[in-house]
Amino acid sequence: MISIDKYNKLVVDIYILYKKIAGAISGRMPSLALKFYRWAYASPNGKRDVELLLDMAVLYDELEDVTAAEEKYREVIAVNPRDARAYYGIAVLYDNIKKFDEAIHYYNLAIEKDPGYTKAYFFLANLYDEMGDKEKAAEFYRKVTELDPRDFWAHNNLGAIYEETGKDDLALDMVKKALQINPTHYKALFNMGVVFNKIGYKEKAVNYYEQSIRQNPRYPFSYLNLAVLHKESGDYEKAVEVIGRGIEHNKDASYLYYNRACFLTHLERMQDAMNDLLSAVELSPSLIEYMKKDEDLVPLRMLEEYRARWGT
Repeated sequence: MISIDKYNKLVVDIYILYKKIAGAISGRMPSLALKFYRWAYASPNGKRDVELLLDMAVLYDELEDVTAAEEKYREVIAVNPRDARAYYGIAVLYDNIKKFDEAIHYYNLAIEKDPGYTKAYFFLANLYDEMGDKEKAAEFYRKVTELDPRDFWAHNNLGAIYEETGKDDLALDMVKKALQINPTHYKALFNMGVVFNKIGYKEKAVNYYEQSIRQNPRYPFSYLNLAVLHKESGDYEKAVEVIGRGIEHNKDASYLYYNRACFLTHLERMQDAMNDLLSAVELSPSLIEYMKKDEDLVPLRMLEEYRARWGT
């Protein structure tokens, strides 16, 4: 007959085994992992194991069971009301379903429980940015940079907000710091191009856009901004060449086809422009109303093929 001590040890060993198996397979087989987590949860220690409850909440969220995920986070709070991770988890759930007021409340609770919780500041900043409150977004991104001077995305995103709000000197400084952290990241290189173009350093802007393209050929906005720079300099051939490179790597980017159509129209390559316009509106039919008012396309609207499809 097994003793009570041996029985209890066996229960604990099985409990630990269930957790290990679940953790090992959660990335590849989340539904099966959840079964093991549930078996662990049913053990005597399961309902008070904060780490288990958090793992279950994250997995429920990945499986898009928001109700179950929130339930587990609230169980964590019941066990330990000061665990900032649970409040943060609930905030993320609300953030993902666009319930921003509730998300803000829980991000702030997470920060209240742990004033050094950089992820809570970061995603609260991101939420305010999405809501259009640039000042609040900048405030919380700044807090992240203070807490973690090596956070690339906080510096990069703060630089983008400074540029959007006309604080170009601060934008330049912040994106430079982002590039000091990660000198080859395409997004910071792109943002540097945006800032340099805005403050009148066109050649530097061209250089940074080209660097961004080399680091990530599948980011279409680098091609678009670079092509527009060449167009503004009157070099429509170069603008067409850049957009062409962009389309090779981003075949679903409707605005690349659209802008190349505009450039080709200026070069009086009407049939090529028409072909690009057809590709653009096939990918994004909403462009049709916009193109009917676009002055760059006035000569193209004289074509019989254009009139037959869209009128005047």
